[in-house]
Amino acid sequence: MRHVIGAVDPQGVHHHAFKAPTAAERRHDFLWRILKQLPGPGMIGVFDRSHYEDVLVHKVRGLSPAEEIERRYGAIAQFEAGLAAAGTRVLKVMLHISKEEQKLRLTERLNRPDKYWKYDPGDVDERAHWEDYQEAYATAIARTSTPEAPWYVVPADAKWYARLAVQQLLAAALADLHLGWPEAHFDVEAEKQRLAAS
Repeated sequence: MRHVIGAVDPQGVHHHAFKAPTAAERRHDFLWRILKQLPGPGMIGVFDRSHYEDVLVHKVRGLSPAEEIERRYGAIAQFEAGLAAAGTRVLKVMLHISKEEQKLRLTERLNRPDKYWKYDPGDVDERAHWEDYQEAYATAIARTSTPEAPWYVVPADAKWYARLAVQQLLAAALADLHLGWPEAHFDVEAEKQRLAAS
């Protein structure tokens, strides 16, 4: 976040880190909590994790039946197509690290008190399902990457490379919007004269 979005005016960014759904959130469809966090017009929305966790984890851990997982793939594609049709640019990035790199990063978190807050003991449990997660990611990406909401898989073992790649994806997406400054809603020349006379 700091290295990619850090240079953007924070007034223009809506960031949300999704955790495991709460009991209240689980009473709704899995996209309900995502809808609540969509950025407003003119904002850059950044999601740490997202509705994809409700497919990946559910598939690997068997938390939902196969039919529900299939329904969710379709719901995601339809949801994102609707966002794109309404004018939202959807940019999906999977930062792919190797199992070895993940182990190094988790080890660093355990060896540094200033990183304890980033350590989750559940990550070690999930490592036992590494291959299943790789398969689940591949399926989810294949099923939900569309022309209006494509996936970008970025190798992330080297943090500098991942940051640069995501910065370039974001910069290209913003440039493609052909944005300009808002036009003045007042007479500029008249205001220059008023200001000079004041």
